[in-house]
Amino acid sequence: MIERVIILDAVDPVTFYGVNNANVQVIKNLFPKVRIAARGNVMKVIGDEKETELFEQKIKQLEKYCAEYNQLGEEVIIDIIKGDEPQTVKPLENLIIYGVNGKPITGRTPNQQKLVEAFAHNDLTFALGPAGSGKTYVAIALAVKALKNKEVKKIILSRPAVEAGEKLGFLPGDMKDKIDPYLQPLYDALEDMIPAAKLKEYMESNVIQIAPLAFMRGRTLSDAVIILDEAQNTTTHQIKMFLTRLGMNAKMIVTGDMTQIDLPASQTSGLVQAISILKNVEGIARVEFGKKDIVRHKLVQRIVEAYEKHDEKERKAAEARTQERAAAKEAGKEKPEA
Repeated sequence: MIERVIILDAVDPVTFYGVNNANVQVIKNLFPKVRIAARGNVMKVIGDEKETELFEQKIKQLEKYCAEYNQLGEEVIIDIIKGDEPQTVKPLENLIIYGVNGKPITGRTPNQQKLVEAFAHNDLTFALGPAGSGKTYVAIALAVKALKNKEVKKIILSRPAVEAGEKLGFLPGDMKDKIDPYLQPLYDALEDMIPAAKLKEYMESNVIQIAPLAFMRGRTLSDAVIILDEAQNTTTHQIKMFLTRLGMNAKMIVTGDMTQIDLPASQTSGLVQAISILKNVEGIARVEFGKKDIVRHKLVQRIVEAYEKHDEKERKAAEARTQERAAAKEAGKEKPEA
């Protein structure tokens, strides 16, 4: 009799073991000749050498499946242990990764798919477009995929800490408590893609780092996917500082919505300037999203369209007023007839 110890380091044990350890019970039923104990991310098996070797081999196959699809059910366990190919998951077009509970995350629109392709072929990609078009969500999905495939060692997510009309500095707590409200949309996306226990582990070990833009100064970011969200609220100095953090074996995605700039009127958006300066630089891609890419509630697209019409009306009215003032000024300069 020998004992083997198997470490499950690629999956969330809660997902792997199942509700009330239901998956462990299925595995035990399929390996009646060995004794199995599971706690945390460690599985122990006691039995003869041939049986325990087969057990370890099958557990590693199950772990690989669970890591890829973020789910593990009884039918899959039976198929893999019996040597059959699992029939429960069909290949999906434009799939990026499988999120929590096996939810497929795909490029749902042509422009979302363009972002996927741009990321594959460029080290810096700008993703621009209206709220709800999936810029940030797809960007984070691409980063999680790269991490799971061991293409990078970490994910770094950042946002400029600019209030959208509200002051949060009075809130109680330490620095983290005060900046978390700015970063919550990033947490929300990650929670859709990585099981809670695994996400906590990644964040505690700094495999996934979420920080305000100001914390990026002085760093060189290598072996990572780096995402700057809400970049329209960066100053010209901030975005230059951020873009020059790019290290070896690293990729950046910068997302922003030019219609939602919350900077003071006296400041120019760094994103607007960066797009202009870098438009012809090799290795940089630009993907522009539109109203048709909005994948939130159907009302969001109507709201965006209504605001665009309003802004266009205001712009034309301002132009008309400017022309009227210019005409009046010109008429005042004309000399009266003798």
